Amino acid sequence: MESTGGSSTTDKPSPATQSGEQNLITLHLALLAVQASFSGFHVVGKMVLADVPPLALACMRVLFATPVLLLVAARRGARLPALRWIPKLALLGFLGVFLNQILFIVGLGYTTPTNAAILMTSIPAFAVGVGALLGLERIGPYRFVGVLLAICGALVILDPTRFSLGESTLLGNLLILLNCLSYATFFVLQRPVLRQIPWQTVIAGAFVFGSVGVLAVGGTTLVKLPVSSLSPATWMGILYILVFPTALSYLLNSWAIQRSSALLAAAYTTLQPLLTALLSRLFLSEVLTGRQAIGFALIASGLWCVSWRAGRRARPPEVDP
Repeated sequence: MESTGGSSTTDKPSPATQSGEQNLITLHLALLAVQASFSGFHVVGKMVLADVPPLALACMRVLFATPVLLLVAARRGARLPALRWIPKLALLGFLGVFLNQILFIVGLGYTTPTNAAILMTSIPAFAVGVGALLGLERIGPYRFVGVLLAICGALVILDPTRFSLGESTLLGNLLILLNCLSYATFFVLQRPVLRQIPWQTVIAGAFVFGSVGVLAVGGTTLVKLPVSSLSPATWMGILYILVFPTALSYLLNSWAIQRSSALLAAAYTTLQPLLTALLSRLFLSEVLTGRQAIGFALIASGLWCVSWRAGRRARPPEVDP
């Protein structure tokens, strides 16, 4: 029977459809917030690292984030995982916390920030390779093309012709590349664990194990740091780094990967050059260019391809406590 009101009730989206759309929007906002936090790290970190040694800053990050993440997990009712999960959490901590922070910080000291930024675009490519090799990620044509578009967009912004080769940067470039591989592997291996254990427990456990290695390598540097001589501006920068690109970003990334895929989270890292440029425009009065606009269009197209069917997966999965 036709409706006399001019529209049928079937034209209205179902509650399930509305919920899926809301989850998808929240998912992308979370991943965007993660990359905005990391992009701010590039701007704020330049100031902080002028007064704080890199290894000391790495120790500060784990000393702050580990208890915060444990508190979040406890408040969410998380319990200690079964013993069979301990080796996997230790591996995640080794890859995503220890290697990720140490290799990047040490590598940056042996290469240029431009080289590091260009090499960071390899994270999605490594995620595709590791995911396909281990059979943990479905790499269909849309997702593969999406990753290529996102990487190309980031490289357009960064201009790979500025990449410098030479003996002085060779070690740093290699360490940054190894950092990208470890971080991409962390994304991929995190996904199956997140299907079985609450995301709060996973990231807190990873930090517990990863922080041991970071403190072993940089603890002496932190102890020798003259904290009383640091300026208020430096402390504000440290606080930003501890809260946003450390504790909050790791939490949001784990939450998002549990509800989507490691490949989507990895593809979002290509937004960092653009977001860093926008922040530089706001705080350093740098001018945005047509090259950056083209890069943004490519990245946005790539992210759309990678997340084309993410709406069907943007919901909390079943996990074992």
